[in-house]
Parts: sequence; C-alpha cells; structure tokens
Amino acid sequence: MVDQQSPIGVFDSGVGGISTLRTLSAMLPREDFIFYGDSANAPYGEKTADRVYDLTQHAVEQLRSRDVKAIVIACNTATSAAKPELMKRYPDIPFLGIEPAVKLAVDSGKKNILVLATPLTLSLAKFHTQVKRFENQAHIYPLPCPRLAELIERGPAARDDIEEYVAQLLAPTLARVSGEGRALDGAVLGCTHYPFVADIIQRHVGPDVELFTGFEGLGRYLTRQLADRNLLRAEEHAQNVAFMSSKNTPEEKALYRHLFQYGFAQ
Repeated sequence: MVDQQSPIGVFDSGVGGISTLRTLSAMLPREDFIFYGDSANAPYGEKTADRVYDLTQHAVEQLRSRDVKAIVIACNTATSAAKPELMKRYPDIPFLGIEPAVKLAVDSGKKNILVLATPLTLSLAKFHTQVKRFENQAHIYPLPCPRLAELIERGPAARDDIEEYVAQLLAPTLARVSGEGRALDGAVLGCTHYPFVADIIQRHVGPDVELFTGFEGLGRYLTRQLADRNLLRAEEHAQNVAFMSSKNTPEEKALYRHLFQYGFAQ
C-alpha cells in the first residue's frame, strides 16, 4: 500500500544514479529512498533501445515490489529509450526521468555547449529534436563517450584510467571548437555517471566552462509531483536510504554506499 511513508525509488543502469540520489536525498530530507542499480548489465549506453527497455522494466518491477510511491529514472539513456512506454504500462505510479540539461545550459545564456553522453542517448530522436530546438540560440557539440560509464563503474580506483581516457576523448572536439574560433562556455554532463568525475572533466575543458546536470530541477519537479498526489512525507524522521543491485555482491553494495557518502573520493 503506497502512502506518504512509502519510499521513493531511484534507478540507474549502474552506479551513476547515485550522483542523482545524493542531490534528491539532500533536497528531500524527510523522504526515504531505495536505489536500484543494474550494475550486472551496465552500461546501457551502447545497447539497443529495445534491450534498454527490457532491462529498465525489470528494474521497475524490483522497485514496485518495495511499494515505492514514485520512480526516478536516474539514467539519461533509459529515460530516452524507455520512459514513455513505462508511463503507459504503469499509469498508477509517477515516473520522472533525467535527460541532458541542454535547455538549462541554453537558458543560462551559454553559446558554445559541449554535450557529453552515451552513444545511444545521442543517437535517439529525442536528443536530435532537442538540439534542433536550440540551433539558433547556441552552438551545440555532441560528444559520444563510449566506455566512460564503464570505467566509472569500477569506482575511485579507476581515476588514473579515467583521466587518460577523458583527455584523449576531449582533445579532438576541443581542437575543433578552437579551430572554429569559438570557446566553450558550457558542458552538459548527459549521463548520471559523469558527475562523479566532474573534477576531471572540468580540468580538461577549463575553469571557465560551467558544468550542467539538471539534478536540482529534477528534485523540484519530484517535490511538486509528490505534493500534487498528497504523497510528501509530513513528519521529521531519520532518513533511510537503501541499496539494491542486480550485481548482488558485498563489494558492489560497499561501492554504492561509498559513492553515496563520499562521491568519487578514494
């Protein structure tokens, strides 16, 4: 039975959604959360859209078995590939998704915007429609990042490999932007894994480039959705955050807890 005391479900293809969870739990301190990470099948960004839908539906069933009152799809790829069909299939539960914060970057006045995301996210029609919408307001540079989410799944021990990978990944695009006589002023972290290595990305794009995730806007929207359904928890209590994983090992659960508490610090 779902009521105000029911937890909020947060789902990601792996550890990335824990970055979103950290923001949501801070913004909604009275609410309990259950995080499900499909780390056994991570990453999603190089799978087909149909496969992503099947995996996401399974994750939703895991969260529904815990009587969650809302589900946040903290995965840009799964949001793009699966959210509309999930809303039709489960009309009794509010679904919220994260997507690349291109609008937020454009609305802030940025003119030369890098969008880092998975290959699947950048290939779907939803993203192309978004870019088309803003083509007269900003220069948008999509950059597929194969393997980056996979490296982040390995945890803080992979920082050196991630540093090398990001440097090699960004170099051609940064050279292209410079060759066009422009300078980046915004970078959208279009996968929830990427905020864990925001410091590495910032170091390579430069200190004057503002990074965007859209997590705070998602938190405000979640609050409104729960309030509209009279599902916001009213009383103060000690927040509980639980973790579930398809890769159900003590090491994976320990990584989830570490990332939630400390981020990508070793």
